[in-house]
Amino acid sequence: MKIQEEKYQIKRYDLSEDKSLKGWNAADEYLLKAFISKEINPSHLSIYNDRFGFLSCYLHSYDPMLVLTQKSQEKSIESNLAAHNLPLLSCSTPLSSLEYRMDFAIIKIPKSLALFQLFLEHIVHNSTEDITVLCGFMTRHFTPKLLKIAAEYFNSVEQSKALKKSRLLVLSEKKEVLKKDAITSLAYNNQNYLQYWGVFSSGHIDYATQFLLTNLELKKTDECILDLASGNGIIGSEVFKQLPDSEIHLMDDSNLAVSSAKLNIKGEKIHHHLNDNLSIFADEYFDLIVSNPPFHFEYEINIQVPIQLFKECYRCLKKEGNFQLVANKHLNYKVHLERIFKSIQIVSENNKFVIYKCSK
Repeated sequence: MKIQEEKYQIKRYDLSEDKSLKGWNAADEYLLKAFISKEINPSHLSIYNDRFGFLSCYLHSYDPMLVLTQKSQEKSIESNLAAHNLPLLSCSTPLSSLEYRMDFAIIKIPKSLALFQLFLEHIVHNSTEDITVLCGFMTRHFTPKLLKIAAEYFNSVEQSKALKKSRLLVLSEKKEVLKKDAITSLAYNNQNYLQYWGVFSSGHIDYATQFLLTNLELKKTDECILDLASGNGIIGSEVFKQLPDSEIHLMDDSNLAVSSAKLNIKGEKIHHHLNDNLSIFADEYFDLIVSNPPFHFEYEINIQVPIQLFKECYRCLKKEGNFQLVANKHLNYKVHLERIFKSIQIVSENNKFVIYKCSK
């Protein structure tokens, strides 16, 4: 087939400096090989969780619907398609109903089991009766919970043999299941914070975030504030409770996180943004930026992403403003922050986390 003859150079668009990391792995290759071997031509193919565009590029001729959860995913896929002169593909989210019913789906299984369940929830309610779902993962990441979740939605759950340390799940004979709300509730400071399945820290409010909230230093002059990597919006919401006259911006790379934050904090002075950088903001725009920045991306640790965000925070801070963040101690962010900001103060620390206050 033509698919097998094509050779695409899939680049990573995540600022990684580790040249050994590729834009795909053996699970992606296994998914592609298995799809080709079936010799089918689905009317409506959907691809879930294609991180950089490997599957999107090789299967572009099927005009698949890409179901994504991150703006950075969308940007990476668009860049790789454009680099190979391939047309852009339609994108959706696992919270949106599709215009058509898919008859074949491919999932690169995410680290979050809750997100995997959200994908299956979306598939069974947006597919034909004879839908087949091909799921790929690295063998070292297997957990029996994958099979348990899959069995909630499909009568037939088959696991493949290993190939290059990766495996597949083939799901078919979908069950008739009632549509679930796909929202969990987390209690903090006399408020129940709602968030969709797959948003960071689903079992409880993240301990680093709690530590930051306990030690935040706020001033009445903090009139324009950014909650960066906002998750379900808890930091922005708790800040707004103390500074109700301030203008709060919340930004996250995850469309599930942004949708969750919209459930928890609303108002004329509240602004939600889906993006992975601060390019939409002018220089010296904020009095205060607060963040529990990400450094885990699926199973990888990549501090180049937060370091780039730190540089953008410097640009967007007013001269008298400050940037407060919480981080795991082992990341040693102080070394990197000192190269960007003039003043670095440790506000508080415990045996696991440290809070930095940075200013120009």
